Amino acid sequence: MKDIFDALEKGQNQFLDLLSDATAWAPSAHYTRMQAQATELTKMTELISLGLTRHMTRIADVQKDHWHKNLSAFNKSVQDLGEAHNSGALLDNWHSYWQDAVQRTVLTMDTLRQRGDVFVEHEAAGCPPVLIYDYELVVDGTDLPRPCNYMLLKITPPNDSKFRDHQPWKRPYIIIDPRAGHGAGIGGFKSDSQVGVALRDGHPVYFVAFKRWPEKGQTLADVTNAEAAFVRKVKELHPEAPNPIVTGNCQGGWATLLLAATNPDLTGPIVLNGAPVSTWSGRVGENPMRYNGGILGGTYNAMYYSDLGHGVFDGADIVQNFELLNPARNYFGKYYDLYSKVDTEPQRFLDFERWWGGYFLLNEAEMKWIVEQLFVGNRLAKNEAQLEPGRNIDLKEIRAPIIVFASWGDNITPPQQALNWIVDSYTDEREIAIRGQRIIYMVHDQVGHLGIFVSSKIAKKEHTEVTSTLKTIEALPPGLYEMTIDDYAGDILEREFTVSFHERTMDDLREIDDGRDEEHAFAAVARASEQQSEFYDVCIRPFVQSGVTEQSADLRRRLHPLRVQRSMISSLNPFLGLLPGWAEKVKESRTPAAPENPFVELEHLNAALVEQSMDLFRDLRDTMYENLFLSVWGSPYMRWFGRSRLPGRTLKRKEDLRSLPPVQAALMRIEEGGFCDAVIRMLILLAESRGAVRKDRLERSARVLTQDEPFKSLAPDERSFILQEQTLIVEFAHDKAIESLPKLLKTAEERELASNVVRYIPGALKEMAPHTLETLQKFQKVLGLPPVSEDITENPLEAQVKRERAAADAKALKGSGTEMPESSGPKEVASKKSTTRKAPARNRTAKKSTSARKPRRAVGKSQEPAE
Repeated sequence: MKDIFDALEKGQNQFLDLLSDATAWAPSAHYTRMQAQATELTKMTELISLGLTRHMTRIADVQKDHWHKNLSAFNKSVQDLGEAHNSGALLDNWHSYWQDAVQRTVLTMDTLRQRGDVFVEHEAAGCPPVLIYDYELVVDGTDLPRPCNYMLLKITPPNDSKFRDHQPWKRPYIIIDPRAGHGAGIGGFKSDSQVGVALRDGHPVYFVAFKRWPEKGQTLADVTNAEAAFVRKVKELHPEAPNPIVTGNCQGGWATLLLAATNPDLTGPIVLNGAPVSTWSGRVGENPMRYNGGILGGTYNAMYYSDLGHGVFDGADIVQNFELLNPARNYFGKYYDLYSKVDTEPQRFLDFERWWGGYFLLNEAEMKWIVEQLFVGNRLAKNEAQLEPGRNIDLKEIRAPIIVFASWGDNITPPQQALNWIVDSYTDEREIAIRGQRIIYMVHDQVGHLGIFVSSKIAKKEHTEVTSTLKTIEALPPGLYEMTIDDYAGDILEREFTVSFHERTMDDLREIDDGRDEEHAFAAVARASEQQSEFYDVCIRPFVQSGVTEQSADLRRRLHPLRVQRSMISSLNPFLGLLPGWAEKVKESRTPAAPENPFVELEHLNAALVEQSMDLFRDLRDTMYENLFLSVWGSPYMRWFGRSRLPGRTLKRKEDLRSLPPVQAALMRIEEGGFCDAVIRMLILLAESRGAVRKDRLERSARVLTQDEPFKSLAPDERSFILQEQTLIVEFAHDKAIESLPKLLKTAEERELASNVVRYIPGALKEMAPHTLETLQKFQKVLGLPPVSEDITENPLEAQVKRERAAADAKALKGSGTEMPESSGPKEVASKKSTTRKAPARNRTAKKSTSARKPRRAVGKSQEPAE
């Protein structure tokens, strides 16, 4: 209306002009802004409603199930009490239960005393790693040019027949444990953990551990440099082996990404177990831990607690936050489990508490980087994280295969946080292939955060399978894959797995999430955190630091509730002096009550009710946390306030990637190469015609590319280089890639053999997709071969080797005039010589060129058998 009244004040001609102008009748800017704000309010309301609905539905379902179980248990207890009363055994049951309860109380208190003693001894020893394996120190980070408190340990395999002997060509494993308040060693905490699985398979295993106190002035850049030095040392110790596999657990996962991104030539495949990378991600109504930054204050919180520690952040504060995630388990459940199973549980309880109660320290610079760059700022996934000034961390620089293990049962690192960085970093799955990367992810259904790398019965098969299929993963063409482990059977040394790999797209990863609209609120938190930390640094920090001394900081650490509860219940407490003697007497006269005792059943019921009530409190608290967070930080004003922190990195189009030097170099060599290049190119062309890699095709492809000559003689780095180069050629010059195949296969013998190999891998003709068969016919035509009309059921490369061996045997028999046994030495030598001489190889020109282009570190001829 305002526009119309403004028009009436003007002349008639002007008014008529305005009537014909659509802008005169358009909504005003105020109305547009109000409409946008209403839309933002609607989004906020929808998010809050969605979260509230999910929370309440889950609470209702869980509480209903618990009540049904507890009610059934109560009815059974009452029935058993009635039967005991009728039979006259009620008094005996009560006496037996009371005696058992008193004995369990004494034994439980003595176990807690032992825990306190273990804590005191562990702290006095500097909190060494809790590995169950023997180890030796290889490199101490304090001796490096940029000193830090990290160290490289070599695990000594137990003297056990289950552990294979190390071979010089076996790829080493390096495991990086998380430094998040606890000590090192959780990756080797059990015999079935990552360390145990790798040792049983005969791999050298190294462990990246750390000391309790950081070095003065230590930063995460120093830590990354130390880890790079550790990898170089391992490569130096194993010159005949491929680049080591680096496994990062939890926060060790993003540390592994930093290492691989800043040193792309150092590592072999990297494995990320429950690693939080896209820390804003998660599902509304399911992952409340990610709201801590907005609820608790962001970066300045870490700065304040570091100031209270005289520049050092106490890891006990982090552990306390972890315990608050599940108070029922940490404050009641684990203690009741000890009490109810005190005859069998103490040792397991003490072993775990030795790690859980080892509190480590971080410098303020380290803790601030973790909070500011990762958990609040989410900068690593956006290519904005800087390890050092002017040095951005680009995850696209990683060249080694990346294996990501996540779980729906992980309440600390949900799958979205472990996987969404892939969506944020790459335009689509084709860019992953163009850049020569292989990203394989697995999502488990149940296992929790600790189970991922402690390796429970559920998680154990994932670690074993990753160990045994890495050669297959390296033989996959570049791209994005999901790995599923369907089942396994047999002893660990003879274990057989049912494995399948599936090509995935970015849309498949997006389906894991339920939308990312709530990340607007996290962007507002990031901007507010920056301003709050600046205000604290300038206006408050000087006063805090002036009131803190080294003595007061040490006193605060000693009086931390987690430390006090352990040291108070230890042998340092004079009131517990008689407890060990009582415990010994109880063990001598131990008379546990029968499990069917109705009073024991009532005890279990009461414990279940207590745990249920604490779970209800936790769920209601999480619901309140989420609603408060979204109400404050998800409001229209806050969404506007955080808009500058929301955008991610600029993603390139496929056309822009053509200018990359590796792409240009590959296209210049489109007509160069030999047998290996041609077969790999043809397999990549075939792979475009199917969206999943079937298990049988995968096995045949992996066998050919890793175990049959001439591919077996390729070093892993060279094989990866050929795969990347041919992927680029197929991606950017598809038609010419087919037309130039005769340039790579110069003889009729090579063309026929290459065609047979490529036809053997897809399997029977009737199982092929129409496009696959059409592509095969194009190969036949361009190579001057007859059309495809029959199946290739036998591996052509194996058949060729058999023919050559038979010819060599016949020649040897003819020359000697006698029949030689099959196991004779000369026959084997002749066979090997014949295979080496006759096997098709890349032409001399191509090989010469490849040697000049392949990565700096050339690995010797692989002798590793199929794993």
